[in-house]
Amino acid sequence: MKRISALQQARATYAPKIPSVLRGNVKVTTGEPTQSVDDQEEVKKLFPNTYGLPVIRFEEGVKTLAGEPINVGVILSGGQAPGGHNVIAGIFDGIKKIHKESRLYGFLMGPSGLIDHNYVELTDEIIDEYRNTGGFDIIGSGRTKLETKEQFDKGLIILKELGIKAVVIIGGDDSNTNACVLAEYYKSIDAGVQVIGCPKTIDGDLKNDQIETSFGFDTATKVYSEIIGNIQRDCNSARKYWHFIKLMGRSASHIALECALQTQPNVCLISEEVQEKKQSLDELVEYIAAIVAKRAENGNNFGTVLIPEGLIEFIPAMNSLIAELNDLLAHEGDTYLATPKDEQRAFIISKLSKDNAHVYESLPEDVARQLTLDRDPHGNVQVSLIETEKLFAEMIAAKLKEWKKEGKYVGKFAVQRHFLGYEGRCAAPSNYDADYCYSLGMTASTLIAAGKTGYMSSVRNTTKPASEWIPGGIPITMMMNMERRHGEMKPVIRKALVNLDDAPFKEFAKQRDEWALNTEYVYPGPIQYFGPSEVCDQTTITLALEQGR
Repeated sequence: MKRISALQQARATYAPKIPSVLRGNVKVTTGEPTQSVDDQEEVKKLFPNTYGLPVIRFEEGVKTLAGEPINVGVILSGGQAPGGHNVIAGIFDGIKKIHKESRLYGFLMGPSGLIDHNYVELTDEIIDEYRNTGGFDIIGSGRTKLETKEQFDKGLIILKELGIKAVVIIGGDDSNTNACVLAEYYKSIDAGVQVIGCPKTIDGDLKNDQIETSFGFDTATKVYSEIIGNIQRDCNSARKYWHFIKLMGRSASHIALECALQTQPNVCLISEEVQEKKQSLDELVEYIAAIVAKRAENGNNFGTVLIPEGLIEFIPAMNSLIAELNDLLAHEGDTYLATPKDEQRAFIISKLSKDNAHVYESLPEDVARQLTLDRDPHGNVQVSLIETEKLFAEMIAAKLKEWKKEGKYVGKFAVQRHFLGYEGRCAAPSNYDADYCYSLGMTASTLIAAGKTGYMSSVRNTTKPASEWIPGGIPITMMMNMERRHGEMKPVIRKALVNLDDAPFKEFAKQRDEWALNTEYVYPGPIQYFGPSEVCDQTTITLALEQGR
């Protein structure tokens, strides 16, 4: 018999809270035609069959959407995020509500499962084992892109064979862009297959007026905040280390910002602010070093610094350097690799423009080497592998050494470094994510029953009790614009970056100077699944501030 933890046993009995609208009969209401967030003419030309659809909202009705059995396929796409299993459970229960003979098929290991016809039928026994659990292990996930006619046609063969009338793609902005392309193609050839997306990513960068948050963000930031709080408790106990903590978030700093709001560290860098202010690496080093020195004057030779994973690409000079390195190594990579290791740094410096050579030369040798190795399949630097926390720790140490000689610094500077990433991606979902994800799945099944395609499942008003949540669907084309990808203009869902004019950043900016010099740490502790609602069902601070609560 498979052994499970006491927590998993208890969580198996948890019944997710859902909008009252989804408990009974549903009425479908439609708004006005929509348009893409930008590049309207270009996006419309690419999606003539799914562009301009209205926003869908579900309300309590007298007519049931129940009807004939519906066979549905589901795909988990991209990186893991807590709550994915509950999305699938919500789809399963939703289509069973439509008709008890409805069937759900999971395509294995992401979109490649559809292309290669690898699947499993998800039964009551399988679904019940995974309710309210973390991870994507029920069917696995993958990063294969659905973008070619050949892939679509191969997928259609198995969809027809299994009698599948709709596919739900659970993923982030790229995965849902692919879902939209697939929906458009199947609609254009009258394939009889609907495509629905669900918003997933712990990074929090898939959101807009209709998508309040991507699932997994709540759980992941609570996991990271617990760890940061634990580190800060140790930091405040030993009082001898500065902890540099890198957090996931390549394209946006939502995770770092939320964790800062939850834990009140001494320093948190926000990539979007760095880019807005055109701050240099030296300026950021001086900013943190000044805080270290000031705290040392007060006898506090300890502190915490939060750093977003993608920060280095938002520093204008570093971004310029990385772009030139990508181009240089694309053309002279073989020569570089053939150069003796002790001469490679000099080789790179000799090939760079004057400004970029100066920046490269200023970097610690280990970090500089990371910028020239480990390219991704497209020839770009893999930012997550750059030890940004090490870069800052070493450069600040060097700056403080200078200041000590000049009599500007009298403290001690010892460092511990951390990277919080995979720890949060597959955690058991918080009550919020368990409820939200299950509702997203139920909403997806309702969109299918209503005959919709090219929509993303949407559940809003989630800072209120779940009974008051508002389910519906948003056209995926509504979130799109055109961006240059690998040398070509492509339609993509626009990423939501941290907005410096929004309430979450303003709240952080208002308090960070006090957090910097004083020790005002908050210790959130672990996620609570049982107990008072104000403890167990709280949303992220980001979402509460955005909703004015």
